[in-house]
Amino acid sequence: MSLLSAALLAVWWLWRPEVMEILPLSLRLPVVALGVWALGAAFIRPVAQDMELYRLLVLINTAWTHAALWGFASITLGLAVYRGIG
Repeated sequence: MSLLSAALLAVWWLWRPEVMEILPLSLRLPVVALGVWALGAAFIRPVAQDMELYRLLVLINTAWTHAALWGFASITLGLAVYRGIG
């Protein structure tokens, strides 16, 4: 489920990058950092499971990483609704 939501978020941000324009730079940078972590962890999780990289799995299977993905999805949805893009 997290891989699918990460893929949808990545496509959304590639399709509609103007959603981020309403944020000032001081808020834009942390949102981008959160997105990089959340999407990166979601995309690397199947690779780490397949290659049995246990240290990486411990890092990306934390509750914080799952919360970061859903938090980033919530921010994306909130910005899109606020901006009126659908």
